[in-house]
Amino acid sequence: MIYIYLVLANILAFVLMGIDKYKAVNNRWRIPERVLLVVAFVGGSVGAYAGMFYFHHKTKHAKFLILLPTFLIIHVLMFLFWKGDFPILDYMQAIY
Repeated sequence: MIYIYLVLANILAFVLMGIDKYKAVNNRWRIPERVLLVVAFVGGSVGAYAGMFYFHHKTKHAKFLILLPTFLIIHVLMFLFWKGDFPILDYMQAIY
């Protein structure tokens, strides 16, 4: 179930980046940055990060250049922890 959620969240984030880029080029109403960041935060970090570079969108905004990779790192660590494949825990257990 979590896999389906993550796939859908990342597809949504990627598509939203593309739609917002299209709207920016055509001087239309834009998707708020808050929405793009929230979708990335709740699981769409890979899609948002990929969309940012694929569509060349928000690549000069420090907020996106800092937060999207941060969300991505957090999501990867959470996924590894959830899967039980978190190497640092194995290392810590071996020491103590």
